[in-house]
Amino acid sequence: MGSTWNLTAADGDLLLHTGTAGRAARTGHRLTIEMTSWTATAEVDDDGHPLSVTLTVDVDSLTVLKGEGGLAPWTGAEPGIARSNALKSLDAKKFPTITYRSTAVQRDGDTYRVDGELTVHGVTRPHPLTVTSADGVFSCETVVTQTDFKIKPFSLMMGTVKVADDVALTISART
Repeated sequence: MGSTWNLTAADGDLLLHTGTAGRAARTGHRLTIEMTSWTATAEVDDDGHPLSVTLTVDVDSLTVLKGEGGLAPWTGAEPGIARSNALKSLDAKKFPTITYRSTAVQRDGDTYRVDGELTVHGVTRPHPLTVTSADGVFSCETVVTQTDFKIKPFSLMMGTVKVADDVALTISART
């Protein structure tokens, strides 16, 4: 029989962690970004083990939580500026959602290998995930390379400071 889990941002967190790159990378801030509007659907078997998963993220829900590092302090105006720059890089008006659709799920105890397709910036690529489950919380960490999805990482000062191409993603959700 099985059932369906419908999850939203109220059930967990979807966070992005950026780094800096370029000759003057140490002058830039590493950002923690939260996607505050997303939905996930999981088809599960009778024992509550996922058989398939879909995730849809509203790109415009991007919120910059904090900036760390850099030579200058993180000021009150910077989260808004960083948000605006990120939305431009993602071309959010043209590509308002990010999606993930599983193609296969394999279980090994409390760990799941999820094969699937990630669509960002209008580009779809295979993206396998390792998801763990503990006490009703499913969590995953992965890295997304912006240029794989035809995203030009944001840069300043003629490219001497830029957002690193690899962005770490963490997601956790309570069922």
